[in-house]
Amino acid sequence: MEEVTIQQLDELIQQEEFVCLYVYTPMCGTCQLANRMVSIVQELTSHVAFRKSDINYMPDRAVSWEIESVPCLLLFRNGEMKKKLYAFQSVPYLYEVIQELQKP
Repeated sequence: MEEVTIQQLDELIQQEEFVCLYVYTPMCGTCQLANRMVSIVQELTSHVAFRKSDINYMPDRAVSWEIESVPCLLLFRNGEMKKKLYAFQSVPYLYEVIQELQKP
């Protein structure tokens, strides 16, 4: 997954229909496992832009998006946040959540 800045992310959210943003911190052990899970889902999913961002570099956005903890997966559709996940559970679960997001 490509790391993005806030400016790049804002542009991506406006340009792409579906965006998944994985939010983490480098020192979080659970985040490392979650990163692997999201990377697997990324390989299985088309038509969704996957990116990641270190929450330490986006404190204002963390507040405005009400991110309570990491790891966190933010799902955007047509420029609007549709879902926020903290409990990643499993790769099949993440895949299903993202597939649901893509349904009209």
